[in-house]
Parts: sequence; structure tokens; C-alpha cells
Amino acid sequence: MLDVGKWPVFALLPPEELRLVRQACVFGSAANEAIYVTVNDEVFALGTNCSGCLGLGDTQSSIEPRRIDILCGKKIVSLSYGTGPHVVIATADGEVYAWGHNGYSQLGNGTTNHGLTPALVSTNLIGKRVTEVACGSHHTIALTNDGEVFAWGYNNSGQVGSGSTANQPTPRRVSSCLQNKVVVNIACGQLCSMAVLDNGETYGWGYNCNGQLGLGNNGNQQTPCRIAALQGINIVQVACGYAHTLALTDEGFVYSWGANSYGQLGTGNKSNQAVPTLINMDKERMVEVAACHTSHTSAAKTQSGQVLMWGQCRGQAVAYPHLTHFTSTDDVFACFATPAVTWHLLSVDGDDYLTVAQSLKREFDSPEISDLKFLVDGKCIHVHKALLKIRCEHFRALLNETDEETIEIHQFSYLVYRAFLEYLYTDTINLPPEDAIGLLDLATYYRESRLKRLCQETIKRGITEENAVTLLSAAVKYEARDLEEFCFKFCVNHLTAITQTQAFADMDHDLLKNFISKASRYGAFKN
Repeated sequence: MLDVGKWPVFALLPPEELRLVRQACVFGSAANEAIYVTVNDEVFALGTNCSGCLGLGDTQSSIEPRRIDILCGKKIVSLSYGTGPHVVIATADGEVYAWGHNGYSQLGNGTTNHGLTPALVSTNLIGKRVTEVACGSHHTIALTNDGEVFAWGYNNSGQVGSGSTANQPTPRRVSSCLQNKVVVNIACGQLCSMAVLDNGETYGWGYNCNGQLGLGNNGNQQTPCRIAALQGINIVQVACGYAHTLALTDEGFVYSWGANSYGQLGTGNKSNQAVPTLINMDKERMVEVAACHTSHTSAAKTQSGQVLMWGQCRGQAVAYPHLTHFTSTDDVFACFATPAVTWHLLSVDGDDYLTVAQSLKREFDSPEISDLKFLVDGKCIHVHKALLKIRCEHFRALLNETDEETIEIHQFSYLVYRAFLEYLYTDTINLPPEDAIGLLDLATYYRESRLKRLCQETIKRGITEENAVTLLSAAVKYEARDLEEFCFKFCVNHLTAITQTQAFADMDHDLLKNFISKASRYGAFKN
């Protein structure tokens, strides 16, 4: 797990205090301000406290942690910061709190007075549940659970999307061409804003002199503009650097655009790009991109957990993705970004003791104290009857009727059955998407609804043009409605390539007929 000790601002915290940290964020012009949350949901801050950004009620610097009483117990789900700095959080209840620098109304309270303590941001947000916040240098945007975006603060380049360049003193809905559309992901560069829709379209607005909006020009935009060059490409996540943007597709490819004087686009040169450019990773599919509006550093993580970095890395210009030994994109920013801030809210686990969950995970398939083994494809899997009874209705009934010490399984493969038993111990599944189909079959058979959902999520992450039809067929077969809809939309969005695959040629007649009918209603065949 992530070691928060990589950030120097935490160096003076005693080990017993570090072990209690559950979430953390490091920010500020010299990365010497930090806010963290403990396992007891207490919130602490330490550092230089520039503009009152620690939320402690004063501007006194503090080398030791001080508690932010008003935030204790609030359960923070999203946190972002500006360069003033100002800090904005969203809570599990969907509320937004802001504090710190406010010279451009970036706290959304209608004034330009600095906020020394966290204050609820309420104008136009009453009745809204905010799930994510993002800050640029001096502006803020917030995403609600129903896909609406609100923005406020500095607007010299149109970054609040209001259609003018007047600063926005309170939250205002970003509408224009986002009206009636559902946004699922947001990000901010220094002076620009980005949004990803549920259909994979990407929109940008604000400052664009380095091409960071990806529109093919260098003109600022005062309202959201769709990135036309990404037509037909489904984006699932964007991340903004100081003046560049990274975007991750549903197939695990990464596109970049904008400023490139440090090689932060990963294209192998230092030329700015005003349109999205595919980065040649020469690696497996990517599952995360990372950038931060305070730096020119870029990072990405592969499906198997490898981390790559490029751009400005401790003063060096790295123009092509470089494979690191890190296990997290967070480590890239701790060790190589300038300033070495966190690019998002960290989740931190202590590792000095084993939790109940960790203890159970360690005992899975360990013969030492197990009292039951399953024989699948000639291989043994060691388990504990009591845990199986607690975790699964099927086993509760089965094991109450038998005293067998070995049970043979013929219906499922070893790989699938082992993954199922491991899930009962860990609450997670560890299978490639194609094998997760077999586990989806088992989850349906055993009526394990949560496992079924996890399988669907795993399959979604692994969808490609080659396997999309196979996954769609499996979703229909096992009545996985959410997965079926996801696979169907993927097929429609990649229709030309899908129709040229062997799987499409071999598609079941009834399924093909239903697919064509539904795709037609979806507008797939309109010119």
C-alpha cells in the first residue's frame, strides 16, 4: 500500500500517528501543506498555512498537526486544491466545503475575503449531491450525482464556462451544450476545465493558448466545446496538467494534447499538440492516467499494475513514457513532480497489523488449519467450513448436510472455482475479463448478486473490439442487464470494427436480430 512517508511534510509525524492515517492530500507551492483523515474520521492539517488554506481559523503555520474540528466525522469523498491555495471538498452526504485563498471568489461564497475555516458552499447547490470536485489555479468545478457541472471563481479565460470572462462569485450550472447531457468525470488545468460524458464524449473550455482543450486551435473558449477529433473514441477518464491534458479510452489507450515543452505529452518530442495524439505505450492496456494542474508531469498505470511516467521529472524532460518500479501513480508525484504534491486524494493503509480481512485473505488455500478441501480438475483448494457457511447460502445448506472432508467439483473449472472461493475470503476477484465470464456463470448459478456485479465490472474493464460480441453474448446468457447495456453501447460506438470480427460473423441468429433492431433504434445506421 501507499507509504505516506514519501512526502517530506509527514516526516515529523510519529509512526503511531502515521498508522492512523486513512486519507491524505499534500499541496502548496512548495508541497509543504497537508490535510489528512484518520481511521476515526478526524481531520488534521499541518504546514505553512498560506492564505489560511489549512482551515484552522488563523494563518499560523504549524509544524505539528492541528485538528480541523468542523470537518471531523464528515467523511470526505473528493478533495481538490488551487494554487492560491484554496481547498474544496465533497462529503459523503454530497455537501461542498471550501476555504483558503479567495481573491477571485473561488470559494463560491460571493465575496473575495479569504476563508480561514471550512464553509458550506450552498448557492445553487441546495438539494444537489456533489460527488467530485476539481480546482484550477483559482477556479473550482463540481460534479453532481445526476451528471450536472457547477463552476465558480476566476474566469479570465472562460474557465467557468459562463459565456463571459467575468469572475463567477457563486456556483453556476455549466450548461450551453452540456445541457441535458450526463457528465461522469471532471478535471481542471491551471486555467481550463474538462468534462467527460457518459457516452464517452469529451468537452473542454477556458484557456487554450497551448492547445490544451484539444480543439485543433489556440483560441480560448468561454463555453464547453466538444473535442471533435475524439469522435467515435470512448473516453472514460481525463487528467489535466498545468497546460496539457491526458485522456484514457475504454480500450485502455491514452491520448494527450496541449503544452509539451517538457515532453509531458509522451510523444517523444517537445512540440505542442492542439489535437489529441495517441501515445504509443508499447505496453498492455492502461487503467489510469494521472496529472496535476500544478506540474508538467504525467503518469499512467497498466492493467497489471506497472507505472509509467513522463514529462518534467525532477527537472529532467522525459519525452517518452518511462517504466518505473513504482506500484502507484501517487509515487510518481511524491518523488518526481515539482512541486511534489498529490495529484488526487490519497487513500492510505497502515501495515503494522493484520485486519480481520487481511488475516482471512492470508489463510485462503492454506492447508495448515483448513478443515475442507475442494478437488477441481485434479487440484486441491483448502478452505474453512465456518467461513464458507458465513459467507455463502449455498455452502451453508451444503455443509450442514455433509461431513465430507473433500468435495469434488465438476461443473466449473479450477481457475473459476478458485476465484470464487478466494472472493469469499477477500471480497475481490482476481481474474482476466475472459475468465470472469465463467465466474459470472457461477455467480448466476449460486445466486451471488454482489459477485455478479464485480464480474460485470471486471468484464467491462477488459472489453475490446475483438471480444465485445463474446462478452455481449455472455451478458445476455447470464441476464447481466447492466453489462449487456455496456457491451451493446461499446459495440455500437465501435460498430465498423465490430462487424469485421469473427465473433460477429458467428453471432447467434436471434442475438444478431435483436442487436440490429436495437442498434437501429439507437441511431447506429443513420448517415
